[in-house]
Amino acid sequence: MAEKAEEEEHNVLVELGSYKGKLRVVNSSNDSEDSAAEEIMLLWGIQQPLLSKNNAFVAQSSLQLYIDACGRSLAILQSPSSLGTPGVTGSVMWDSGVILGKFLEHSVELGTISLQEKKVIELGSGCGLVGCIAALLGARVILTDLPDRLRLLRKNVETNLYGELKGSATVNELTWGYNLDPDLRDPSPDYVLGSDVIYSEEAVMDLLETLVDLCGRETTIILAGELRNDAILEYFLEAATKEFIVGRVDQNQWHPDYCSLRVVIYILVKR
Repeated sequence: MAEKAEEEEHNVLVELGSYKGKLRVVNSSNDSEDSAAEEIMLLWGIQQPLLSKNNAFVAQSSLQLYIDACGRSLAILQSPSSLGTPGVTGSVMWDSGVILGKFLEHSVELGTISLQEKKVIELGSGCGLVGCIAALLGARVILTDLPDRLRLLRKNVETNLYGELKGSATVNELTWGYNLDPDLRDPSPDYVLGSDVIYSEEAVMDLLETLVDLCGRETTIILAGELRNDAILEYFLEAATKEFIVGRVDQNQWHPDYCSLRVVIYILVKR
C-alpha cells in the first residue's frame, strides 16, 4: 500500500501557470528535502541519463550550428576555443538549449503555450538560440547574460532575427544575485526561460534569488537542463520547492524529433 501511495503521489498531473499541458508535480510532498531526493531517484533510476548519447543535437567543435526552426534555418555562431576557459560554458550550444527551443516551437503549434506579444526573459542566454526562437514565435524577448558573453550573443541575434518578425529581441547584461534593471522586472515577465542554468552549487542560490525577484504571480518559468550531477540538481530542487511549485514535463510533450534521456524540462510558478 505504501509503494502504491508513493507511486500515485509522483503521478499527480496538473497545469501550472500559462502552460496548458499536464505536468508531474515534483514537490507534492510537504518536505522539500524528501521531494527533491525522490525526484532525483526517479530521474537517475528510470531515465538512466548517463547511458544515453551525449551531444546528440550539437557539434561543439564547429564554428556554426544550423537548426531549422519557425520556417528558418538558424545559423548559431559558436566559440569552441572559449570552452576551455574555466566557468565559460555559454560559448557553445548544448542539447538542452536545442531541446528547449524546439519544445517552445512544438508547444506553440499544439496550443499549450502562447508567446505572441508576451514579455519573455531568457537567463544565461549563451549563444541565444532559445531567445531567437521565442522572438520568431512572437514574443518580446530580452536575452541576458554576463558582460563578457554579450558580444557573441548580440552577433547571433543580429544574424538570425532579420526581416519581418512576429516578435522582437534585445540583449541586456544580467548578473544573477545582483539588483535587477527595472526594465526587466517592471512589468513582470510572462515567461522566464533558461537552459543549462543549474550547473554549480555556487550559482544555485544566485539564480533562485534572481528568479524570486524577477517573477510575479503570473510568471511562468521554463527551465531545461542536462542531467550530469545529481547532487547539484537535488540542491536546486530542494531550495526551489520552498519558493515555487515545480512540475516536470513528460517527454511525450516535447518535440518528437528532439528528445533525450539526458535532459529534463521543469516548469515553475511562485507559491
